[in-house]
Amino acid sequence: MAERTKRVTAADVARALGLSRATVGYVLNNTPGQTIPAATRERVLAEAERLGYRPHRAAQALASGRSMIILLVLPDWPLEYGLRRNLEAASQVLDDAGYSLVTYTRHEGGHARPLWESLNPDVVIAWTPITDAERASMRASGITRILPAPRRQRSFLASPTLTAGTRLQIEHLHERGHRRVGFAASSDRRVALMSQGRAAAARQAADRLGLDVLDIRSVEHGDDSIAEAVRAWHHEGVTGVAAFNDDIAAMIVAAALRAGLSVPADLAVIGHDDTPLAGMLYPSLSSVSIDSVGLGRHLADLALRTARDEPLPEAAPDLHARVVPRESTGR
Repeated sequence: MAERTKRVTAADVARALGLSRATVGYVLNNTPGQTIPAATRERVLAEAERLGYRPHRAAQALASGRSMIILLVLPDWPLEYGLRRNLEAASQVLDDAGYSLVTYTRHEGGHARPLWESLNPDVVIAWTPITDAERASMRASGITRILPAPRRQRSFLASPTLTAGTRLQIEHLHERGHRRVGFAASSDRRVALMSQGRAAAARQAADRLGLDVLDIRSVEHGDDSIAEAVRAWHHEGVTGVAAFNDDIAAMIVAAALRAGLSVPADLAVIGHDDTPLAGMLYPSLSSVSIDSVGLGRHLADLALRTARDEPLPEAAPDLHARVVPRESTGR
């Protein structure tokens, strides 16, 4: 059995340099309020690197009362392009500030122990409403920094910033001359709340523009629902369709072409999220671009402000939603 390598400690660094343990600790922990000569600081850091010293994060967390972990509680979402970019941006900003972002997905009917009970994060942010039982569990674990606060419990998914793109979809179809339009909602239960919010936003936009009654149909990946929806839209005189996301929009285009329809002459289609897929299809897919990177940075900003007990911004960020027109709606 291989011999376990002994961990290099601050005491080892102090002993090698003939300095006090306190002085070395002040340097390695970057303790504020200490006047350590620059030459001494450089010696300590150089010797720590030579010896292979690595800070003991658990001990640091115990001493400081901070774990330097941000826990993001997610609903059971598919990990799609926009969400990946969002999390990558948030993780980078938090890493630059010395924090680690950990995600925890709540599964319907799940039996796993909540991750906040094991990690003791500095901040918990949830993208869906937190139940009273979950909030009590977090507080029992010593977690006091929790978002959203009870008075701001309205779901993140109902935020106008996440439905602005749907409004642009309907406006784009209207500008292209379509007066009877449809909306392809997702029947995936994991994104039901977001899909419902976007369908409602599409209906409001259609009403405001004076369009005919919006024809909303829920579709499912991998079954006949998309082909059936395309046939029904064509029969009802729908000439333009806004889709919940680019994946659904791409399948609508494929179903329309298989049915002998021309895109966009017979049926114009616009997606949402502007994934790389949109530009690779033929005909290329019009879509709505959302600044998911900016949203990730906003998430990180909320987490850092909460961790530092600073006031939260009053307004949501401008996600710079914009239509990217391509062949599927006519350039």
